Amino acid sequence: MLGGSLVGGALIIGYTAMNFGAVASGALSIGAEAPVSSPFGPFITIDRDNWVTVVNSYQEMGQGIHAGVAAIVAEELDADWSKVKVMSAPANAAVYRNRAMGMQATAGSSAIAGAWTQLRMAGAAAREMFVLAAAAKWEVSAGTVYVRNGMVIHAGSGRQESFGDLLEMAAKQEAPAAPLLKEIESFALVGSRRVKRMDGASKATGAVTYTQDVQMPGMLVAMVAHPPHFGGKVQSFDAVAARKIKGVVDVFAIPSGVAVVAQDTWSARKGRDALTVTWDDSATEKRSSEQLLQLYRRIGEGGTDDRGASYHSKGDPATAFREAYLEASYDFPYLAHAPMEPMNCVAQVDGRRVKLTFASQLQTVDQVNSALATITLPGMVHIETLPAGGSFGRRGGLSSGYVVESVRIARHVGKGRPVKLVWTREDDMTGGYYRPMAHHRLWVDRGADGLPAAWRHHTVAQSLLPVGPNVTEVEGIKNSPYVAGCAVADCRVFSPSVGVPVGFWRSVGHSHNAMVMEHTIDQIARLGDLDPAEYRRAIYRKAGDERRLAVLDLACERAGWGSSMQGDWARGLAVHEAFGTVVAQIAEVAFVEGRPRVRRVVCAVDCGIAVSPDQVAAQMEGGVCFGLSAAMYGKITLDDGVPAQSNFDTYEVLRIDDAPVVETHIVPSRRDPSGVGEPGVPPIAPAVANALLVLTGKPTTSLPFVG
Repeated sequence: MLGGSLVGGALIIGYTAMNFGAVASGALSIGAEAPVSSPFGPFITIDRDNWVTVVNSYQEMGQGIHAGVAAIVAEELDADWSKVKVMSAPANAAVYRNRAMGMQATAGSSAIAGAWTQLRMAGAAAREMFVLAAAAKWEVSAGTVYVRNGMVIHAGSGRQESFGDLLEMAAKQEAPAAPLLKEIESFALVGSRRVKRMDGASKATGAVTYTQDVQMPGMLVAMVAHPPHFGGKVQSFDAVAARKIKGVVDVFAIPSGVAVVAQDTWSARKGRDALTVTWDDSATEKRSSEQLLQLYRRIGEGGTDDRGASYHSKGDPATAFREAYLEASYDFPYLAHAPMEPMNCVAQVDGRRVKLTFASQLQTVDQVNSALATITLPGMVHIETLPAGGSFGRRGGLSSGYVVESVRIARHVGKGRPVKLVWTREDDMTGGYYRPMAHHRLWVDRGADGLPAAWRHHTVAQSLLPVGPNVTEVEGIKNSPYVAGCAVADCRVFSPSVGVPVGFWRSVGHSHNAMVMEHTIDQIARLGDLDPAEYRRAIYRKAGDERRLAVLDLACERAGWGSSMQGDWARGLAVHEAFGTVVAQIAEVAFVEGRPRVRRVVCAVDCGIAVSPDQVAAQMEGGVCFGLSAAMYGKITLDDGVPAQSNFDTYEVLRIDDAPVVETHIVPSRRDPSGVGEPGVPPIAPAVANALLVLTGKPTTSLPFVG
């Protein structure tokens, strides 16, 4: 069942709808653009020149998903890897939905995991169709025909023909419903260093088309003046000066602000600057970050009437925590996504037909939201999905109000004329949908064996979901072996309603929960004068957690854990599971000119079968740098409810000379692949905090480390 709520004219899909499946996705796809037409199904096309094109239903946002999906198909098809390319799928959830989510979407590190079986089956079915075609043409048994590197070969005679040679006959074969998949041991492409991304050269030469590069005949450019306070509305505006700016075509109010439409970006910018707007901020959030944090602390300590929601209770909490072995609290700020490409979208509205050209991350949700704004069917909203210059969750459906803005503006312009909505860096950074501010309060007791025996945990953070439990902000806690092994557990989440829009941020709740869990465990270990790695091993052995043990052992071995370090450097360790993937990281840290400096990070990862080891390593490196940037410097602070940071001069990020050397080591596995886009982010902050604990003897109680 599709559940959601209408917020600001956009349908926000609730957690209960995250897997609404084939029936609902089919209903939403009525009128949708047809899937790619091919006798080999909607994911594969093959031409007479032996080019195999894999249809990618996910968004390419720098994570290299195109190479992964192509490799899965090419492996089972036994295609010539040098003759494989990728195209983006049309928006059609009935055909191209993410099987892990039930809608067409790229989120939750679920792309490769969701595509794995589906694309293996597609590739294997196409391979069998070529085998049957060759067997019929050569009048031999299909059991004596095989495919290698894009050639179909008869084992007895050595006769061979290419895909192009057999294309017409193969297209006439019936696709097998249950094709025989390869044994993992026989993989020649998947898991090899041959699987590399295909967009390196085009990015280096600037040939990749991002939304900002799109030009269409007659296209206009729009910018929107937004209220300074979240939840503000237009009371009145004076557009006389704006309309006098050369190139400005129109100025009008929309629900989210005042739109200025012009012939080009600069004219739209100048026109917006010339506006005089009076805002109605009577119902807006005007508290500062410090005021909100003080509220969160009172809630977490039980100083308000808010009792929260219990999500994990075990044993009798009334008999525990009277003299807790460790009490701890942690504060985390709002964080911006800050992708290099700010938000933008090209929209065309002609009656009930809508065309969007942009980097859509959740195509199905964008279709629903756009349909609501134009009073049409979601399937009538056609989306051409472009690559994105980063996202980190910012382009997701829960925070894609900019898409609705573009559609409303294009509808006002009318007649199908293309309008490119452009957000500046300042629009993006002050536009909300941040990683939620969070406060954690913990009380932990040990048992006779020295391991955690009682765990009380209060998490205070806004919910990302308008309906259902606040599950995203506690992920990584309940299933932690530190909590699961306790005889007593009392875990509660508090979800205050404040007027700051929040959204999914890379690794979501894991981004702060890993810090809390891993830094707490290090403190307990060091209070008992125990080695943090050995202490974790004892917990993992008790829990029977072989995967955590494996990544921990591999990271310790490669990092030289336990060996002495020269100078004032120290090592810190963290292990965390997110999106089905377990990651261990060991950071080497010292104070340089009074600030923490990370010179090296050793990362061990168990992500199941590594489809592309190079991409796994790249995502771990990117995750470490992204997470380290946030942990070192990241924060959005509110002054009278208004964001104080608006660009990279005030929202500091990790620079290249601060980036550590990252070594990635992959645990061999036969498990189906799990995510790698997000799991590299959570462990780095606690790994650094645990190294600082060695250096200073003091725990880290808030982030960022600097400022």
